This record gives sequence, structure tokens and C-alpha cells, in this order.
Amino acid sequence: MFANTQMGGMSLGFPDVCKTPAGPAVVPIPYPNIAMGPMGVPPVPNVLFGGAPAHNLMTEVPLTQGDDAGVLGGVVSQEVMGSRMCLEGADTVLVGGAPATRLTSPTLQNGINAPGVCLVPSQVSVLLLAP
Repeated sequence: MFANTQMGGMSLGFPDVCKTPAGPAVVPIPYPNIAMGPMGVPPVPNVLFGGAPAHNLMTEVPLTQGDDAGVLGGVVSQEVMGSRMCLEGADTVLVGGAPATRLTSPTLQNGINAPGVCLVPSQVSVLLLAP
């Protein structure tokens, strides 16, 4: 799969069940949760894939979008627009001392509220085929 970089890419998490006010009641509603790859911190600045800094398992996206209406927080994480982190990488490809992440890497988004996956590639020239 294609390596994740700072150049672009997106992760999608669903369902991000958040507590949403609906009149006098609070209703848990599932929202899609989207994380933008260019917001990832810290990238690995001295390793470039396709001309952009590489991402590894230590790279987190601090802010996700999509659950803005669930202002009372996620059912599990109690967060709104929380962070995204990758759970798996290419264990045999270390970038900056940690496994490199790639397209289809599983994620946790809005804290630990929504399971997700990296779905949109950030570049299409570097493939990580290692397990």
C-alpha cells in the first residue's frame, strides 16, 4: 500500500457516536469522522516519500472533523473533534525509529471513539509492501 506522508490523504472513521442535544433531550447520533493527513504532527522531516515528510506510528492528527454537532462529546472518548492515531504500520519499515504508516492502516479517531482506516492516499509513488 502507499506510504502516508504530509502531502495529503485522509482517514475516515465511522461510526463516531456523539452525544447531541435534541431539544430537551440528549441523543447519541453516529457521525462520520474525517482526519486530514497534512495536519499530522510530528512528521519525520528527514525522510521524504514523494517529496513530503513521511508519517510513522508516532504521527498523530490532533484535530478531526465531522462530529461537530455532537457538542457533548463522544460516547466513549468524551471528546469532540479529538485526535486520530494509527494503530498499525509496516513493522519491517522503520521511519524515524517507528513503523511507517500506509494506506489502509487502521486508526482510532476522535480519541478512541471511532474505528477508522486511512482511505485516501497522500502520494502514489512509494509503496510499502512489507508486512
